[in-house]
Amino acid sequence: MSRVALVTGGSRGIGAAISVALKAAGYTVAANYAGNDDAANAFRAETGIPVYKWDVSSYDACVEGIGRVEADLGPVEILVNNAGITRDAMFHKMTPEQWNAVINTNLTGLFNMTHPVWGGMRDRGFGRIVNISSINGQKGQMGQANYSAAKAGDLGFTKALAQEGAAKGITVNAICPGYIGTEMVRAIPEKVLSERIIPLIPVGRLGEPEEIARCVVFLAADDAGFITGSTLSANGGQFFV
Repeated sequence: MSRVALVTGGSRGIGAAISVALKAAGYTVAANYAGNDDAANAFRAETGIPVYKWDVSSYDACVEGIGRVEADLGPVEILVNNAGITRDAMFHKMTPEQWNAVINTNLTGLFNMTHPVWGGMRDRGFGRIVNISSINGQKGQMGQANYSAAKAGDLGFTKALAQEGAAKGITVNAICPGYIGTEMVRAIPEKVLSERIIPLIPVGRLGEPEEIARCVVFLAADDAGFITGSTLSANGGQFFV
């Protein structure tokens, strides 16, 4: 029986590519989503991957949603924490609501999703947690104090939890994408992309969602058991750590 992989924010953008790649690699995949029913239903129809709706910023919703996934498919052995939002504003204009929305989804969401599956992974002696952070969690970005703080927090969470899981066969790793050619990024005006963003990327192009998905498949594999607490930067050479 194939291992069950759960991908948050798994029906659009990078998350959709991750879900598809994991299914192609032989996993039984469930894709969580927050609110876009039309996109989620279209994704399910196209890929055959079941979709489950809940808000990762709510612990109770995560417990209930994970329970539904495990009742349908079996215990979650691979968790990809990909769900994320932006509420960009210069700090002097940022509201508490903008701050809290991003922290609650992009950082607290990792606790909300990982905590309910952690005990089962420990009991079974196997687990793979892959957290999708960001280049802006590594280097910061003006207008994104909330987002950068959350994504930097994801890296601290990864390193701490990796130490707790290591003796139990659970690896915890992070991936930091740079600018990836998702629908959101490609909506940026072409002039801004070509003159202000792509020139900062040494490889001279945006990344593709499938390139991030291949990183996830690598880290999720049984054979990746010696890699934990690591941060994999996938940014075309834009930022080195």
